[in-house]
Amino acid sequence: MNARMANGIFDDLNPSTCIFWNYPDTGSWDPERNTQEFVAAMPVWRKYGLLSFTLNLQGGRPRSYTGEEPCHNSAFQSNGTLDKAYFRRAERILEEADRLRMATILGCFYFGQDQRLRDESAVIHALEETVTWVGEKGYRNVLLEINNECDNGYHHTILCPDRIHQLINLAKTFTWRGGRLLVGTSFGGGVIPTDNVVAASDFVLLHGNGVHDPARLARMVDQVRYLSSYSPKPILFNEDPACNFDQPNNNMLTAVRTYASWGFLDVGKNNYRDGYQSPPVNWGINTMRKRAFFRLLKDVTGSRGDEPEP
Repeated sequence: MNARMANGIFDDLNPSTCIFWNYPDTGSWDPERNTQEFVAAMPVWRKYGLLSFTLNLQGGRPRSYTGEEPCHNSAFQSNGTLDKAYFRRAERILEEADRLRMATILGCFYFGQDQRLRDESAVIHALEETVTWVGEKGYRNVLLEINNECDNGYHHTILCPDRIHQLINLAKTFTWRGGRLLVGTSFGGGVIPTDNVVAASDFVLLHGNGVHDPARLARMVDQVRYLSSYSPKPILFNEDPACNFDQPNNNMLTAVRTYASWGFLDVGKNNYRDGYQSPPVNWGINTMRKRAFFRLLKDVTGSRGDEPEP
């Protein structure tokens, strides 16, 4: 079971928008504090049975922008070189995940931010550098998601559905001590991945955004398994904002019944500020929605988490 925590290493290099993320108690934004509080919350999530989370090197849309995001949040320089500050923060999270025996679904690229990379060669260089970094660090608890929702208007065509399998296959060519990263990518809510992606992927990522009928969620899993390009491999939802956790037939339980993993996307309300999406994020279990998710997660996994605080 997983949750989307895409902005765990978030920063904003645009001085005209970074003020949006100021902490109310200090009046300023602090990316190091954001990651520190993320890491501090991880043992609590794990106690409730959360085994995985999605973290993205270009974050996740922190406000309901349309088109390209005005904020500048990217762990890559324009030529694809790694930004050391971002990757130091990522290292802190991956190290703690390793200690807790959690798996990180590490996303590389995000729509609205991929234009920070100047051309296609920079995209390829960024991927190669990322995979090399993970391998040299020796992390064995990382699943690689090339990009979030590859069908959602990327600037570079190699990040779009017709060609994204090229990057999946490229990442799979990097090996260390006889092993390699497991690689996939995701599509938008309710979309069945294309055959080229399913065939190339080590696991199939689905999104439940906009899927309000649990029966439709179950059909999505069946549709993937019936594809001619599908061979037995894990299917997991790593983004779904459905939160009717008090209902006996909900998206989370339906995914489990179909033997698919399920991941909670908590966008919150009030411009996302009370969810897990928009900085400054409260990474604790501090809202009714979060408490309902972790309460059901505890029941499903048989974990020993305490009752979330009211």
